[in-house]
Amino acid sequence: MGTWFTEKQTDHFGITAKVNRSLHNEKTDYQDLEMLETAEWGKMLVLDDMVMTTEKDEFVYHEMIAHVPLFTHPNPKNVLVVGGGDGGVIREVLKHETVEKATLVEIDGKVIEYSKQYLPSIAGALEDERVEVKVADGFMHIAESEQEYDVIMVDSTEPVGPAVSLFSKGFYEGIAEALKEDGIFVAQTDNPWFKADLIRQVYRDVKETFPITKVYTANIPTYPSGLWTFTIGSKIYDPLQVSADRFITMNTKYYTDEIHHACFALPKFVKDLTKE
Repeated sequence: MGTWFTEKQTDHFGITAKVNRSLHNEKTDYQDLEMLETAEWGKMLVLDDMVMTTEKDEFVYHEMIAHVPLFTHPNPKNVLVVGGGDGGVIREVLKHETVEKATLVEIDGKVIEYSKQYLPSIAGALEDERVEVKVADGFMHIAESEQEYDVIMVDSTEPVGPAVSLFSKGFYEGIAEALKEDGIFVAQTDNPWFKADLIRQVYRDVKETFPITKVYTANIPTYPSGLWTFTIGSKIYDPLQVSADRFITMNTKYYTDEIHHACFALPKFVKDLTKE
């Protein structure tokens, strides 16, 4: 049978992958970190028994959290990524030539360290000269920033442990203050099959803070249920009103200009979560 890793996604359901070997296992100051080599998904980063990213499907999440807001904003120069210590979002951000500086604020430095060691195809861009890496509390970094960023991306774990504060209305209000007058923010907001209440609450809180608020989806097979949501809040720019000339050919595997619009077409049960 070999060794298998199972993420128990609810009390009654989980996802299982065959493990060839464990590359690293450590209890950091914030969470249990494990780097696995799996038979199906390549190397896999696991935090507190939850799959964070894999070599095989990481491009979906990282492209969709980055390119949707970056193509919506007409001139993103200063970008912040909260969380995302694996470096995948930063890699995608740097594909935009307008970006002059990308700041990564990750609370757990061990995530950065072992992602560089075991996931260089994802974390390699962290060494780019346009990137500033800060091992710090993202909530506090936001609180100390004012009209500084064009785009802010919240690449957090699920709302447990150190990530709980990143799903609060106060955090979204702080993000609005940290963004410039035409700023955009996006956060991963879990899946609608098991976390419907979370999506409903985040949408309500973001909508009370940002004039333009929308939910969009992507298919990520190693995340709970495979159907993943992102919530975008914008002060001025509507992601569905992006002119065709804004889109440029880019080295992506999932994101396209067609996907940019199509991802906002929600299944009815998901769309219902955005209704009052």
